[in-house]
Amino acid sequence: MNKAGYRICARCVMDTSVADITFDASGVCNYCSEFLAQSAVVLNQTEQRRAERLQSFVDEVKASGRGKRYDCVIGVSGGVDSSWALVQAVQLGLRPLAAHMDNGWNSELAQNNIANLVRTLGVDLHTHVIDWEEYRGLMQAFFDADVIDVELLYDNAMFAVNYQQAARFGVKHILAGTNQATEGMRMPTAWNWLKFDKRNIESLAARNDGLRLRTFPAIGTIEFFWNEFVRRIRWIPFLDYFDYNKARALEVLQSQYGYKPYLYKHYESVFTRFYQGYILPQKFGVDKRRVHLGTLVAAGQMTRDSALQALANIPYPSAAALEEDRQYFLKKMGWSAAQLDQYVARPERSHAAYGSERPLWNWVFATGEGRPLYRMLKNMYRRIYGRRQWQN
Repeated sequence: MNKAGYRICARCVMDTSVADITFDASGVCNYCSEFLAQSAVVLNQTEQRRAERLQSFVDEVKASGRGKRYDCVIGVSGGVDSSWALVQAVQLGLRPLAAHMDNGWNSELAQNNIANLVRTLGVDLHTHVIDWEEYRGLMQAFFDADVIDVELLYDNAMFAVNYQQAARFGVKHILAGTNQATEGMRMPTAWNWLKFDKRNIESLAARNDGLRLRTFPAIGTIEFFWNEFVRRIRWIPFLDYFDYNKARALEVLQSQYGYKPYLYKHYESVFTRFYQGYILPQKFGVDKRRVHLGTLVAAGQMTRDSALQALANIPYPSAAALEEDRQYFLKKMGWSAAQLDQYVARPERSHAAYGSERPLWNWVFATGEGRPLYRMLKNMYRRIYGRRQWQN
């Protein structure tokens, strides 16, 4: 980042560490402006309209699940958002199956949070466990390739597990703990990769002594298309149906469900904590807290001063906590300190340098009225779900 030309948004906390950031005459960035414009329909709903939409959706889920063991699937990680989604679903009389993907990096805190929730709420939990040696080999392949999105592995497997369980029980709704109010700001393109790039995962795996996926439940463009448009399984940002305030949700989770919080978003995983708190800043010059905190600031759930104060500190409770995670990472991956230093010092390489199905994904799903397949999918989706869901 060019320090001489450094700028930070006057409204949120996004800055010129993002390659495609721009600022208007008032010094406000394109990221929070786009977020507020796209999220207005969610953030500015009247209480009556929100209640009507929620009741209509709950009725739809219950009707689709009539006669089935479950009427929805909810992926749980142990984080606030997915935990709150599970609580709300049960309180609304839904019958969710909680689904969890265990890649060997769960913190003890996350495991306890999930156990307390499902026990207190009385819901069933399905946990898909990926063989650790297989997952470690996949991670090593990503590290060796010097690509930025090592968490593509977790995210892809998480999507796959949720779709698999929905298909297994004939469920049409996956209720995700995602929402516009606390995470609606788009992630900079260079900061991650296509989450349904199964080919990228397989290509990188093959570089590690021909490693094959055995217990890793990968999902690609074709599988995603099949689940969404043939099986008609809908992935729903469930918390958009509520006046979701993360701080208030956390208070209830702590007081009623024995929930223990994390310092930052997605820190329920030891690796995610180390990845976002050390690897991304040190190797790639990326601090994802800017997106997470910037969203809360723009949405009015956090003051800008509070966000700036958090960003002034390291993304860990303390230097000692960072060193503890560093040592844990080295031991679990079988690395020496020198190997970690060498990895951090090497330059980044693009995921596109390896096998990828991004061109296929773009051809199928890129939004362009001139694309015949896009028009076909849009018309199909509207017939199945209605105009509003396609637009949202």
